[in-house]
Amino acid sequence: ARMRVAVVGAGVSGLTATKCCLDEGLKPTCFEQSRDIGGLWRYTEHIEAGRPSLYPSVISNTSKEMSAFSDFPYPEDFPVFLPNAQLLDYLRRYTEHFGLRENIRFGTTVVSIRKRPDFATTGQWDVVTEADGKQTSHVFDAIMVCSGNFSEPSLPLHCFPGIECFQGQYFHSRQYKHPDVFQGKRVLVVGMGNSGVDIAVEASRVAAKVTISTGQGAWMLSRVFDHGYPWDMVFNTRLMNLIRNSLPGALSRRFVNYKVNQRLNHENYGIQPEMRYFFPVLNDDLPSYILTGRITVKPGVKEFRDNSVVFHNCPDEEPIDIVVFCTGYNVSFPFLEEAIVKVENKHASLYKYVFPTHLQRPTLAVLGLIKPLGGIMPLVEMQARWVTRVFKGLCQLPPQSVMVKEVNEKSKNRVKWFGLTYDEVLKVDWLVYMDYLASLIGAKPSVLGLLCRDPRLALTIFFGPCSPYQYRLGGPGRWEGARQAILTQWDRTLKPTRTRVPARSFSPCPSLLTVIGFLLLLAALVLGF
Repeated sequence: ARMRVAVVGAGVSGLTATKCCLDEGLKPTCFEQSRDIGGLWRYTEHIEAGRPSLYPSVISNTSKEMSAFSDFPYPEDFPVFLPNAQLLDYLRRYTEHFGLRENIRFGTTVVSIRKRPDFATTGQWDVVTEADGKQTSHVFDAIMVCSGNFSEPSLPLHCFPGIECFQGQYFHSRQYKHPDVFQGKRVLVVGMGNSGVDIAVEASRVAAKVTISTGQGAWMLSRVFDHGYPWDMVFNTRLMNLIRNSLPGALSRRFVNYKVNQRLNHENYGIQPEMRYFFPVLNDDLPSYILTGRITVKPGVKEFRDNSVVFHNCPDEEPIDIVVFCTGYNVSFPFLEEAIVKVENKHASLYKYVFPTHLQRPTLAVLGLIKPLGGIMPLVEMQARWVTRVFKGLCQLPPQSVMVKEVNEKSKNRVKWFGLTYDEVLKVDWLVYMDYLASLIGAKPSVLGLLCRDPRLALTIFFGPCSPYQYRLGGPGRWEGARQAILTQWDRTLKPTRTRVPARSFSPCPSLLTVIGFLLLLAALVLGF
């Protein structure tokens, strides 16, 4: 009999999990509490309990070629960075193309997932769902938790002395929809993540004054990178990754430091990060808004007063009317017993960010609980490809003691680097992680092997962007269109922007450090890359 898999949620992770189950001959049932697919990317004007909330201006931070599912490129006429409505359109096309909808039960909430009494031998789960007020019990052989981590806001008011005396308005960024709430007001945005900077920029167009408060600062990247190319198509290449990871730690940090400070000197803008680890905020407007006085950056909040705020190391109080807390989200699995996925300090203890370390049978996996410096969609797809093969017994997990040790080491390292916060524990090097999971399922591309058989493709893979199609060239789930998708990735990138082509036009590919690259490629091949 086909293995029955319960998939919780029909957002990005749930859709690709359902598709990967079908690819591996498993029988998925995807439970979605709302009436439609899309999860985080489906905008609704009202905020729904237990669902992520999006503001209408949200645009993807990763480019379409780097955030496509690996066997389903975006249409060539879609913009390079996607407004949320077009990203949802892509998810709809993916759902229809692979016939996923018939495996999804809409309007169905997962109430509880519990181990069956014979779990140690069968690995099975009792699942209770609710639809139209009626509860139903099911038995499943495996579970893929794809419920996301943007539903339960983290609002640590106890960290902000005096907030109970503050007479203005305050709310979490999850509540934000439109900037008109800030019209003519003095606005404080607490936190300098992607949402914080987005909201500050939008607010500054209508507000009397906007201040960002950040204790840590942040590296700023623009979507528009070297020579106007998308940032991730230049940053996430095998060549750049080799340079970053081959250099000693201090030198690698200096290289990245130099690169990000080339565009703007972070110290001059008051945003130089306190931490050494590189994880940037993407925004195209903030530097110019600071230059033009629309936005001011201040240190962390020391205390609130009736109608003002005092910052650390700043003697003067600053009058404010509205505070937006961009303080992130808690990890929450209300349908699971706490012992199944242990969450401490907002951090779930999961092997490779996916598997609980202490289950007798590896039949439950959590997808998408990770913050890569790159596209989340191909990454959760890769997790799903690995997970479905673990479920089938085609891939083995290491012994429990090895998994526990690795999870603890990772937490210790992160604490040593910059204190244990949920966001930071989940940050990973996109390409390294993708390659690792791909190697487990036998889908990692071999540059050396290709250099002999298909040198053009090998060089494109090494020097060009590490687009997701690389992971469909061979192994399980091989896709016939992968080679062509890789060789035409720049055509699809430039199609929506080259709408006026001058008489003399130049090569579409970005210039690369070709000489250094060739030397590094040769060195890597000699060392058995």
